[in-house]
Amino acid sequence: MAKYETTITGNFYEILHKIEEGILNTSASATVEDRSNFEIDSVKCGVLVFERYSYMGGNRVSMNVTVFGKDDKVHVSAITSGGSQAMFFKINTLGEEAFLEKLIEILEN
Repeated sequence: MAKYETTITGNFYEILHKIEEGILNTSASATVEDRSNFEIDSVKCGVLVFERYSYMGGNRVSMNVTVFGKDDKVHVSAITSGGSQAMFFKINTLGEEAFLEKLIEILEN
């Protein structure tokens, strides 16, 4: 499992769209498995669950991205999972880390 969190300034919906399009464009096997978007009292929340095949790890990995915003403050939390090939402990997390790095590149550019 790999995790990344950041708080940035910007338009909530533009950031959410940038994340989705950016991840889908980084890998031919990347998909959005599901999503949930809602707003309560001007506080917005979007959840995206991505999945892709990891050539580095030879397996599938998923990434849950939660985007939470009020006004122009937007917090992004991303957690990857899957990818391990061991039964009782985690080994070979290369695919998870590589998937998360794509998101970091998208947000920092």
